[in-house]
Amino acid sequence: MTVRTRRPRAPRAPRQARVLVATGGMVVVALLAGACGADAGEDTDPEHRTFALSGKTLTVDSDDSALELVPAGGDAKGVRVTRWFKGKTVLGGDPTVSWKMDGNRLTLDMNCSGLITDCSARHRVEVPRGVTVTVESQDGQVTAAGFREALKVRTKDGSVSVKDAGGPLDLRSSDGSISVKGAEGPLDLRSSDGSVRADGVRSRQVAVDSKDGSVHLELVTVPDRVDAHSKDGSVDIAVPGRKGGAEVAYDVRTESRDGSVDVSVPRDDHSPHRVNVRSADGSVTVHTAN
Repeated sequence: MTVRTRRPRAPRAPRQARVLVATGGMVVVALLAGACGADAGEDTDPEHRTFALSGKTLTVDSDDSALELVPAGGDAKGVRVTRWFKGKTVLGGDPTVSWKMDGNRLTLDMNCSGLITDCSARHRVEVPRGVTVTVESQDGQVTAAGFREALKVRTKDGSVSVKDAGGPLDLRSSDGSISVKGAEGPLDLRSSDGSVRADGVRSRQVAVDSKDGSVHLELVTVPDRVDAHSKDGSVDIAVPGRKGGAEVAYDVRTESRDGSVDVSVPRDDHSPHRVNVRSADGSVTVHTAN
C-alpha cells in the first residue's frame, strides 16, 4: 500500500472565501463568491505515479476531484495516475491531496478545510487493457473514453460522460446528467436528478431511468429491447427505420400520464424488437433515425 500527500503551490485569486468582518464588537462570517478561483488545470507541473495492479478488476474511489479514465497504451501492467492540484486555506490546516492503492482499490482524496478554502483537483487514470472498472465518485465530474471492458460508475453530485465504449455500461448519477456516445455493449443508465442522453448507440439492450430530467436516445443499430422511463421529463427515442434495405417494425408500448404521445415508427405487436416508454410528466416520442 502506498500513501503520498502533496502540499500545493500558491493558487490564483480564490473563487469562494469566507471572510471575517468585525462590526461593533461582533464578528460576522460572510461567504463571498467571485469570478475567479482555484483551477487544477492551472497546475503546469502535475505529478505522476504508477501503481501495481494484480488481477483484472479495478475500483477507483474519488472524492472532490474531476476524474478522467482512459485505456493505457501498449502492454502497460500498472495503473498510471496523473494529478493536478491547486489549493489554499486560511485559518485552517494546509490543504493536501493523497493517493493510495490497496489491493485493487485506488483511492484519490483531497482534504481542504478551514475558514477560507479554495481548492481544485483533477486526476487522469490510465487503466491496463482487459481490466473492468468500477468508479465510486463523490463531488466531481467523471469522464471515460475508449473502454472495451465493462465499466460501472456511481456518482454523488457529479455528471458522467462516456464515449466509444465497447463493453457493458452501468452508469448512475444521484445529482448530475449522464451522456453516452458511441456505445456498443448493453446500457443501464440511471439519473435521479439530471438528464440522460445517448447518441450513436449500437447496443442491443438499453435501459434508461431518469427521475427528474429528460431522456434522449439515438440508436443506429436495430435494438432487441429498449426500456426508457422518466418521472419528470420528456422521452425522445430514435431507432433505425430500415435494416439491410428492409423496413423494420417495432413492438412499441407507451404511457404518459401528463403529456403527448407520438409514435411514427412501423408497429407490429409480434416484433422481436421491443420499445417500452413511460413518462409520468412529459411527452413521449418514438421515431425513425434514418
